[in-house]
Amino acid sequence: MTAASLRRKDLLSIAELSSDEIELILDTAESFTQVATRPIKKVPTLRGRTVINLFFESSTRTSSSFEIAGKRLSADVVNFSASSSSLSKGESLIDTALTLQAMAPDFVVVRHSCPGIPHTLARRIQASVINAGDGAHEHPTQALLDALTIRRHKGRLAGLKVAIVGDIEHSRVARSNLHLLTRMGAEVVVAGPRTMMPPAMESLGATVSYSLDEAVEGADVVMMLRVQLERQSRVSFPSVAEYFRLFGLTRARLARARQDVIVLHPGPINRGVEIASDVADGPWSVILEQVSHGVAVRMAVLYLLAGAHEEAT
Repeated sequence: MTAASLRRKDLLSIAELSSDEIELILDTAESFTQVATRPIKKVPTLRGRTVINLFFESSTRTSSSFEIAGKRLSADVVNFSASSSSLSKGESLIDTALTLQAMAPDFVVVRHSCPGIPHTLARRIQASVINAGDGAHEHPTQALLDALTIRRHKGRLAGLKVAIVGDIEHSRVARSNLHLLTRMGAEVVVAGPRTMMPPAMESLGATVSYSLDEAVEGADVVMMLRVQLERQSRVSFPSVAEYFRLFGLTRARLARARQDVIVLHPGPINRGVEIASDVADGPWSVILEQVSHGVAVRMAVLYLLAGAHEEAT
């Protein structure tokens, strides 16, 4: 299909990717960004291939983005609903996956609340498995689209100061971005309440701060994270007002960053909790660009994995 391909069947984790593989995905995604500007937003690259989107957690951006990416590549896309499947009748996840495999899909995109589920499926089925988020573990395509957004604005990743702020403990986005950004030469500062900061973040290459003001000082990029109450067994802060007072991104706080700072957020946004509306909608914000670049990145991943599969067979 293409001389350039990922030398792997699946995309399960940023931690598994080399810097060359990351560059390949970003460069390929760059070429796919122009498809969105065409009158007919479609290329025949994956005609005859089948993509199954297997989502066990709610999603707007990721599920829609993968669906659009597959269709823009001319693949057949099937969106699997866990609530209306045989899983609701007691069928195991593995049996469900093997049933889907019997229908000969080429790709299975999976999101699940349990870490490691995409890895388990990848060992059991022949289709290429793409991790669309597994618990608080990783979300590789989110980190890739964030990196593409940053690179398009800054021209590089190496040497940038990136502040990732919020609920670090429960964030798969933070983990994937930390792996990617440090691998590509960026300086990463993670900041949040002590109750939301997992241990040993320094061992992953990050500088840890418990002050938003300190974290954004001189930052080129500020990435705000949603407080993930659905993953917490107990509330880790006194009140929303108190959280916003200490860790909410406002214009005044953003003034500590570099003049050409950009602000990212993986969504969905909780306005008035982790970010003020005038920042989310302001000139620094590239949040909607992230969504647009997500389609290009997921097109690139499907395309490159298809090339690797074709070479293998």
